[in-house]
This record gives sequence, structure tokens and C-alpha cells, in this order.
Amino acid sequence: ASQYDDIEEGDLPEHRRSPPPIDFSKVDASKPEELLKMSKKGKTLMVFATVSGEPTEKETEEVTSLWQSSLFNANFDIQRFVVGSNRVIFMLRDGSFAWEVKDFLVAQERCADVTVEGQVFPGKAAKKDESAGSKTKQQNDVNTKKKGKKSSEGKKPDLDGNRASNGKEEL
Repeated sequence: ASQYDDIEEGDLPEHRRSPPPIDFSKVDASKPEELLKMSKKGKTLMVFATVSGEPTEKETEEVTSLWQSSLFNANFDIQRFVVGSNRVIFMLRDGSFAWEVKDFLVAQERCADVTVEGQVFPGKAAKKDESAGSKTKQQNDVNTKKKGKKSSEGKKPDLDGNRASNGKEEL
């Protein structure tokens, strides 16, 4: 007898539960997503989303919080973790809903892309960014250079400040 014998199946840790049987007669072979959905039923699944427009972590928090409440109102049991200035993880207790959640997310204004099971789906905001794709990359390079310069000049901010204020007085 194992320590898990008296525990209801639903209360067991996920790796101890027997996966629900997949009824292949109901699976449409032309839709691999259907099979994936069924294989993820009852399993925790993570959906990654990227917020467009180079947001701050606080902005990402606010935008994705709205997404989460919309999903919650649609009865999706979902947890949200902001994992970077523009990345968020939505954790679903039942992975079979991941694709419906993905469909909702990619339709959102500020959604750049959504990743489910290693597949990346471009979001609504991706189309806008595409034309500016190379421009965005250059801006990022410029930003990193600026940051680098600031830290190397770290000990002389006063001189710069004085120079600027002196210049103003002369005018």
C-alpha cells in the first residue's frame, strides 16, 4: 500500500494522477491541436505572452491584469506571473483550455505574441511592429549604448550638471 491509497485521485499531485483516457474516435486527425488539447486535459500548462511597445514591468502588470480578469470572467482558472518587463506567464490548471486562452490573447491590442507548447503565435500587435522591426532593433542598440556610457561616466555627473546650468546663465 502506498501513501497515496486513501487520497482521492483529484487531490493527488499531478504526476501521480492517471491521465484521462483519450478517446481517439472523437479526435479529428486533421486538427493536431485537438489531440494536443485532449492530451493536456487536467494538466497544468503554461502560456507565455509578450506585451508590445516596450512596456515597463508595471505597464505589463496592468495590461496583463486586464487580460487575466477577462479570462477569469470567462471562467478560466488562470494564474499570472510577470517574468520580465514585457513577458508574462499564464498558468492554467487545465491545459486543454490553453488554445482558447491563446485565441483570446492574440486578439488583444497590446499582445505581440503568445507561446503555447513551444509554438509561437503572433498577436495583434505583431503586425504593427513588423514594418518597424529593424527600426525597433536599432533603437534597442542605441539604448544599450546610452546605458553603457552612463555607467562609465558614473563619477562625473556634477560636472555635466554644472556645465549645463552655466550655459543657461550665460544666455
